[in-house]
Amino acid sequence: MKLNARNTVVELASVLFFATAAIASGQTAVHEAVPTAKVVRNSPALDAVIALDAKLEKVATGFVWTEGPMWHKGALWFSDLSGNKVYSLTPDGKLKVLLEKAGGLESFPAGGYGGSNAMAVNKDGSVLLMQHGMRRIAQVDDKLNVKAFLDKYQGQQFNSPNDLVFAADGALYFTDPPYGFFDPAAPSKDLDKDPRHAIKFNGVYRYKDGNLTAVITDLPRPNGLAFSLDGNTFYVANSQNPAIVYKYDVKPDGTLANRQVFADMSKEPGDGVPDGMKVDSQGNLWASGPGGFFIYSPKGQLLGKILFPEVAANLAWGGADGKTAYFTAATSIYKIVLKIPGQLPVYR
Repeated sequence: MKLNARNTVVELASVLFFATAAIASGQTAVHEAVPTAKVVRNSPALDAVIALDAKLEKVATGFVWTEGPMWHKGALWFSDLSGNKVYSLTPDGKLKVLLEKAGGLESFPAGGYGGSNAMAVNKDGSVLLMQHGMRRIAQVDDKLNVKAFLDKYQGQQFNSPNDLVFAADGALYFTDPPYGFFDPAAPSKDLDKDPRHAIKFNGVYRYKDGNLTAVITDLPRPNGLAFSLDGNTFYVANSQNPAIVYKYDVKPDGTLANRQVFADMSKEPGDGVPDGMKVDSQGNLWASGPGGFFIYSPKGQLLGKILFPEVAANLAWGGADGKTAYFTAATSIYKIVLKIPGQLPVYR
């Protein structure tokens, strides 16, 4: 999910108000250029990733708050976190609702974050779905039946599971910030003091062979996750206080050590914060942030940015060759065709 560049929930409420108003005409697939978008090239190395004539296109619009994209069965699956639905979008523009009440609740206040968020294919081919409303990770089978997968840590209900990624050894890592507690009627409320916040930290967890471990407990707002190509580096986007992407060394037992700042976005202009992230086949990290998406080399050099007309949230590699980047950004879905593919997920 996304907050604004100044990291205040108050301003987010106004962003969501306008986003909600934008869906009056319904959700539609489109195909149009985005003249206000721009690729900023900070390094010539970006030319090997994004062609000079590549353009950002809008391919669907009219949602409340898009999030959690995943390429699955030849289509883009994504969540409308505030609209409480999961959709699929085919390359030829067919838009379909896959799940209603995707967050698990019958309803929640308009502008809240009670829907679903990130998705990933599990080893058995099912889809793991982060449900803010039910405060759990759910499992979705081929017939779109939904059941609980993980919902508690040491007997306490999760806050609102947000993003997830599999390591090469099959371990599942996921974040659990408190954004699902956001109340549009009290936008300045301290989410950490919500009475539902039973786990007294906002964690990053590792789950493998039935064992759930909290591997990070000291970040204020852990959000997006990614692994380096060799699996030895783990990236975590901390959305607020401060807005920084951190990197960790991955130890042989899957725990994390040696936290370092990978990218500091706290002074970047524009709306948005560090959120969704993916790694491409050259090892570059694509991370959402103020104004759009930032592309960093494995050593942390800023190669460039894609500036968006809306607050950017997350991305997924799609298409038959993995060379299309699909982005969720507020009310719309965007794409850009690349010269290289993205890093393929462990299970697909």
